Amino acid sequence: MHAAADRLEFAPPDTPGLLRALGLAGLAHVLLVAALTWGVHWKREAQVVTAEAELWAAVPVAAAPRLQEPPEPTRLPPEPKPLSKPLPKPVPKPAPAPEPVAEPPKVDIALEQEKRRILKQKQLDLERQQEKLKLEKQQAEKLKLEKLKAEQRQQANLKDEKLKADKLKQALADKAKQAQDKKQLEAQAKQLEDQRAKNLQRMAGLAGASGGPGATGTALKSAGPSASYGGRIRAVIKPNIVFTEDIVGNPTADVEVRTAPDGTIISRKLIKSSGDKGWDAAVLKAIDKTEVLPRDTDGRVPPVLEISFRAKD
Repeated sequence: MHAAADRLEFAPPDTPGLLRALGLAGLAHVLLVAALTWGVHWKREAQVVTAEAELWAAVPVAAAPRLQEPPEPTRLPPEPKPLSKPLPKPVPKPAPAPEPVAEPPKVDIALEQEKRRILKQKQLDLERQQEKLKLEKQQAEKLKLEKLKAEQRQQANLKDEKLKADKLKQALADKAKQAQDKKQLEAQAKQLEDQRAKNLQRMAGLAGASGGPGATGTALKSAGPSASYGGRIRAVIKPNIVFTEDIVGNPTADVEVRTAPDGTIISRKLIKSSGDKGWDAAVLKAIDKTEVLPRDTDGRVPPVLEISFRAKD
């Protein structure tokens, strides 16, 4: 009992307004169900669709005249009572003829016919205009096609003319080449003829040669540079030598030089090296820089020369 009393003492108090909250929750649910039910019922109501239409005739038609009711028959007066003497019977009046039905006015018929004629004329004019446009379109397409064909023919003619011009140009080039080849052949033939004449002249002069038994020359007598010619050549080439390195001893470089008849240096070749590549290269560069050698006292330049260059001379 003591433990139970302790538990009740420390238990949380009851929530106030519990019944009121439950009642409000139930009322909210009832209202929600009613709203859903009304919404479903509203969706099921049939929708009435109304539409209006006006009917028009494709071709205007005149209305017929209104039908008139026939006139009422004439009422006869009541017969008199018979008298003692019979009276003559009155002659009945003829019934009035029915009024003729009014015919439709001729003006409306003529107007309708005129409208139909105008409509038909407009339709014919429209058809003629369409036919005219069709013919103009066909003519335009025909002109366009003819213009295209003319341009194609013009391009073909230009292409043919270009081909002809190219062929003519090629023929002229071939002809010029043939002429050049002919000139070269003539020059070669002349050179061969000159060489042949020189050979014949050399062979004819061998009988009067003055060389020794071991001579290998082809001239009637020996010919060579003068004694001072070597010094003159060195004097021309040596100023062009650029060499600033220190060198041991006095090395010598021997060079073979080939020249043209006017003294122009054609080639040079190192025959014997000095042992110093720098000195050899400097000598060869100096020869190239010189380009032309001086003539000898007789006005000639030997075709082949062997020249020695010492570093300390």
